[in-house]
Amino acid sequence: MPMTRKLFLDVQTWVFDLDQTLYPSHMRLFDQIEARMTRYVMRTLNLSQKDADRLRSDYWSDHGTTLAGLMKFHDVDPEPYLREVHDISFHPLTPDPTLRQHISRLPGRKIVYTNGSAPYAERVLEARGLEGLFDGIFGIEHAAYEPKPNKNAFLKVFRQAEINPAKAAMFEDDSRNLVVPYGLGMKTVHVGPMAQPAKHIHFHTDDLSTFLSNLG
Repeated sequence: MPMTRKLFLDVQTWVFDLDQTLYPSHMRLFDQIEARMTRYVMRTLNLSQKDADRLRSDYWSDHGTTLAGLMKFHDVDPEPYLREVHDISFHPLTPDPTLRQHISRLPGRKIVYTNGSAPYAERVLEARGLEGLFDGIFGIEHAAYEPKPNKNAFLKVFRQAEINPAKAAMFEDDSRNLVVPYGLGMKTVHVGPMAQPAKHIHFHTDDLSTFLSNLG
C-alpha cells in the first residue's frame, strides 16, 4: 500500500473547498466574481474603480472575505451581495469525469465547505460534473457569514456537518484556511500553486485528481 494512502486510512470525512480547489485556477472563474465585487463596492460606497478594487483586496486579506469587511464597516446585507457577485457565467468550467471518479471512490462522507454561498457551490459542481457526489454542501451562510480562516466559522460548520476533525481531511487552495483544520487535528492538503512550506500543511498537490487517485 502506498505511504500516502496509509496516512489517510483513518479519514472518515473528506472536506473540500470549492473555488480553485475543485476546479483548476487556470479556468479563472473567480475573475468574474472579483469584477462584480469591485463594481458592487464602487456603487455602494461611491468609490472609483481603483479605490474599490484596492478595498476589495484589502478586506479579503484582512478579514477573510470582502463581504466580511463590508459587513463590519459598512453594514452591507450579505444575501443580496452574494446573489449579485455570484451571478456569473459558468462557461469557463468543464466537466471532469476523472475527478468525479476519484472523489466517488473515497471511503466515507464527502463535504464541500466554501466561503461562497451554497447555491453558487451547487452550480459550480454541476458545471464540473460533480453534482450528487457530496453528502453536504456548506456555504458561508451556514457559518452566519463568518468566513474561513476564522476558527468560529469552522466550528459552526463542522458542528452542523457532524465532522470529527481527528478523522477528517481538508483540501484547500488558500493555505491560511488550513491553519485551523490543522490545529483541530485534520489532515491538510494544499491544492494549487506551491505555497510557502508551513507546518500546518501536511501535503501539497497541483493536481487534485492524481492526488486522490492514490487514496481511493
